[in-house]
Amino acid sequence: MTNISNYYFKTAIVFLIVGIMVGLHMSITHSYAPAGAHAHINLLGWVTMFLFGVYLALHPSKGATRLARIQYFVYTIGVAVMTPSLYMLLSGRTELEPLVAISSLVTFAGVLLFAVIIFRREA
Repeated sequence: MTNISNYYFKTAIVFLIVGIMVGLHMSITHSYAPAGAHAHINLLGWVTMFLFGVYLALHPSKGATRLARIQYFVYTIGVAVMTPSLYMLLSGRTELEPLVAISSLVTFAGVLLFAVIIFRREA
């Protein structure tokens, strides 16, 4: 397994823990306005990152590239900024909308970079 796969698995489990904590917080406080952020944390953080890690573990030559490292950092930074700012936006902090938009574009750039990794030939 490549190092980048391990990074993805470790990052994914952190997002799962955070996602569960957000879900618990919503349940305890009966405040479900940020449910969309909860979904993004779980789907983009836990599920997608785990799947990225699986793919790169199955294709270690693709995971060993500079592009894979760049993609990991772009995607991770995007999700790490987007999900808490989305949580706060949905909780009433409307001034964070530009940050949510920019970080969403960064996350999307990370997905596009992963598409390049997938469609590239194996080394």
